[in-house]
Amino acid sequence: MITKLKITAIKPYPVWVGTRNQMLVKVETDQGIFGWGESGLSGREKAVTGALEHYREFLVGRDPMQIGRIWQEVYRSQYFEGGRVLQAAISAIDIALHDIKGKALGVPVYELLGGKQRDRIPTFASTGDEAEGDAAIERARELRAQGWRAIRFFPFGQSSKDIFEPRESIGATARMLNKAREVLGDEVVLGIDYHHRLSVAETASFCNKLGRGVLDFLEEPIRDETPEAYESLRTMTDIPFAIGEEFASKWQFLPYIERGIHQFNRIDVCNVGGLTEAMKVAGWSEAHYVDLMPHNPLGPVCTAATVHLAAAVANFAWLETRVPERKLGFDNSEFFPVQPRLDGADYVVSDLPGLGVEINEEAIQAESFRFWEAPHLKRRDGSVTNW
Repeated sequence: MITKLKITAIKPYPVWVGTRNQMLVKVETDQGIFGWGESGLSGREKAVTGALEHYREFLVGRDPMQIGRIWQEVYRSQYFEGGRVLQAAISAIDIALHDIKGKALGVPVYELLGGKQRDRIPTFASTGDEAEGDAAIERARELRAQGWRAIRFFPFGQSSKDIFEPRESIGATARMLNKAREVLGDEVVLGIDYHHRLSVAETASFCNKLGRGVLDFLEEPIRDETPEAYESLRTMTDIPFAIGEEFASKWQFLPYIERGIHQFNRIDVCNVGGLTEAMKVAGWSEAHYVDLMPHNPLGPVCTAATVHLAAAVANFAWLETRVPERKLGFDNSEFFPVQPRLDGADYVVSDLPGLGVEINEEAIQAESFRFWEAPHLKRRDGSVTNW
């Protein structure tokens, strides 16, 4: 029987893995049980490290089993609460505490979330941001042959490092998708991520160039700060929207869920506030018939936490994944000797205690942080546009 635990250390590890940094966090206790978490604020890991150092000052000595209480304290015990930096730090801590509690009780994390509702977690795969036109369609055919029945495309110009002109992208992208539906048939779910690069008018023009029934979801065509803009867009198209990977709390989801703006929640457990907050968003979404379609952009800790979330909720569609042959290196087996692995197009839910992830701490300590910056895109007139 585990006696009362105490947190003894919170260790941030911003570390280069593959082609980008991962913000890993280890929470240690006085009885040798530890947990791992991950922050999702890619490209601003130093800011998250600073937030974690502030939280460490009052969390050392606390009982890690009191996950809900700790969440409330780290969120509410400051005047300037919330925001993406702080919530990314809270997310990592919260996930690590779930890992600790699962290990202490000898149960997988999904048992802490109400138990397993599914044994396998279906995923969607992406054609890759380097493939355009016929190359992207051929890649989608390969993915279908490998077992994927939900496939996401990227628009023309997605891989550009300097210039992105929306009006040059939407026509070519619409033609590609119309052809993709014809080639792939009606049984495959097709979507596209426009990475919030369009305006309302540009998105409406894009949707009007698509044949009816071509797309099953349109992911983040515009920025999310103004729900009213999405409401306006909602009146112009009946394509289901997938929104929310940048949302850093249940409150950001509020207008989208309550007003019926979107149909898929691109929730990110490493940004929204961890599993504690994600479960609240999931229940709220279920009441409005909105399915979860989680964002899963970085490492195996994020994947593992999201697999447990997906196993425990009723309203789940697909989990984002990377096809192994893309070889981005985010799942480096030297760093993560035990991690979720794809079985065909699904993840099998792990029954190991905690998250079911093991990290080679010595190996990641030897790997340094590297500054990484997303492309700063411009239009041809020199003005700044969205990445």
